[in-house]
Amino acid sequence: MLTGALGISDIIAVLFSCRQGMIETPKPTYRRAIKDALGFPSIMLLASMTGFGSLARESGFSLGMALTTTAGIWGLPGQVALVELHAAGVSALFVILASSLANARFMPMAVSFIPMMRDGVKQFGWMFMLVQLLSINSWAAGQRSFPDIIPEMRARYYVLFALICMTAGLIGTALGYYGVGAMSRPAALGLIFLNPLFFAVLICATRARPALIAIIVGVPLGPIFHMLSPDWGLLATGLVGGTVAFWIHRRTPGKNQ
Repeated sequence: MLTGALGISDIIAVLFSCRQGMIETPKPTYRRAIKDALGFPSIMLLASMTGFGSLARESGFSLGMALTTTAGIWGLPGQVALVELHAAGVSALFVILASSLANARFMPMAVSFIPMMRDGVKQFGWMFMLVQLLSINSWAAGQRSFPDIIPEMRARYYVLFALICMTAGLIGTALGYYGVGAMSRPAALGLIFLNPLFFAVLICATRARPALIAIIVGVPLGPIFHMLSPDWGLLATGLVGGTVAFWIHRRTPGKNQ
């Protein structure tokens, strides 16, 4: 009996100690979100969206259209596709299709990530707003921070983090739009390219095994497919690299990590 009692007490002590490290109230949740957002995520979004703002003005967009594109699409590949195709005079149907395909990565991200906050959302309709705020920055931040936050507080963290990032993106868009005269096109494209580089670092920082395999497989394939077909190289890299990474993850030991 003594051994059994000690075993139960030890288990309770371990569970209690784990619970003590969790963030359970709004104020610490908000502090964590602000701390995580006011750093590289906001800086990189400000810089990359500055490049987008410059491209938007060059393509004939008004400031309102540029800001609406940033807030409405909230994904640089789709935003750049919309701006470039609009400037080329492509029909609206194909512009929408290209922009949607460029941001197709958000579908699996939303399906896997948004349910992690379901306990903190009282009305299901608000889930659509949460999806609109989703970006690779908030996805990566959630992957890192959600294990330390109880499910009921995760939506609070996510919304504040995402709003700070979106505000930085909108400010960057406006700065780039008005500073277009001081920025060459190569400089604007260089700022935009900072975003995918930062995404790669964020994905690696999550330490998720599938993501690391995808990075290792995809990085060398990108230049190869681009040389073969600049128009289809990015899509081919994602399709082939993602498929190969998924196969490796499923076939090698430790696939559940």
